[in-house]
Formats: sequence, structure tokens, C-alpha cells
Amino acid sequence: MIRIVIAEDQGMLLGALGSLLNLEEDMEVVGKAKNGEEALHFVKQQQPDICIMDIEMPIKSGLDAAEELKDHACKVIILTTFARSGYFERARNAGVCGYLLKDSPIEELANSIRIIMKDRKVYAPELVDMAYSNKSPLTDREEQVISLIADGKNTNEIAKELFITTGTVRNYVSVILDKLDVSNRIEAVSRFRDNGWFK
Repeated sequence: MIRIVIAEDQGMLLGALGSLLNLEEDMEVVGKAKNGEEALHFVKQQQPDICIMDIEMPIKSGLDAAEELKDHACKVIILTTFARSGYFERARNAGVCGYLLKDSPIEELANSIRIIMKDRKVYAPELVDMAYSNKSPLTDREEQVISLIADGKNTNEIAKELFITTGTVRNYVSVILDKLDVSNRIEAVSRFRDNGWFK
């Protein structure tokens, strides 16, 4: 029997997923979590074979929880509506065994679980395509700057943190706006986040 924990913050979807997977003869849902923190608790308590996780959940995201389970025997599957290359890259770095989209049929999820139990990985095809075509256009340094902007830091604070002049920060910001094709810092952060490029 494949023992499964599901983490999903939408109650109706959590219940439906649990019921549908319990109908599979070789599967048993042993825990239903509403966030990443609860998921970690269930994994430690129940020692499941598989943990299916949404990404955007309160308290602790699915990716944060997946990173904490990187060296755990439990195999993690990300199940999300977000086909974003940055999320996918972070999930792969966290060692997740599957990354599937919520609009897939339940049979596909059940089959993917069986494939993953044989020590193989399953990724939604559109994500694999996207991972190679939708990389962040920013350099590492520019990504540091936009991360600090996202944290609410102003030009002076960024300059101090990165040991550069305020003029250099303004140059970086100008390049970032140009590369992301936006007109201000708020739009830049929003565009960068929407593409899942924040690490």
C-alpha cells in the first residue's frame, strides 16, 4: 500500500483529492494538511511514501516544506496551478520527484505516483519546455538588487548592503526596468514574481 500525505490549503480540493486517491486499490491517504508546516508534521508522524504538496500555502509554502524534506525518505510531488519556470527550478533543486499541474486528470496523478514509487521522476511536459525557454534575463547581481527591492529596501539601503554606491544601484535599477520591460520598481518586482524567478 502506498501511503500518502496531501498538503493543500483549499479545503474542498483537499477533501476531493483525498477521496479520489483513497479509491485507488494500492493507495491510502494517511494525512491531510492545510499548509507546509502541517505537512512536515504529518510526514514525521506518519512516515508516508509520498507527500503531495501545493506551492502557495499559508505559514509555510510547499517549496519551503519540500526543501526541508530533501533528505527524507518521503518522495515529494508538487501539484500546483502555477506553471512557472522559477518554481520548477527551485522544486528540482529541492529534489522533488514530481511536478504536476492541477488541471491534469486524477488518473494521471495516480499513475505518476506509481511511476515515482519506482524511483523515477515525473514532470509536466509544459514545464520542461518552459524551463528551457523562460529563464530570468537578469544577472546574479541584478537579481540581488531586485530581491532587496522586493524586501522594501530603498536605494541607500541597497547600496550599503551590497557595498556599492547609490549611483551604481540606480544604474542596476535602470537596467532591471529595461530588461523586464516595466516602468517602475513595483512593476519590476511583480513581473519577476509572476514569472517565478525569485529563488
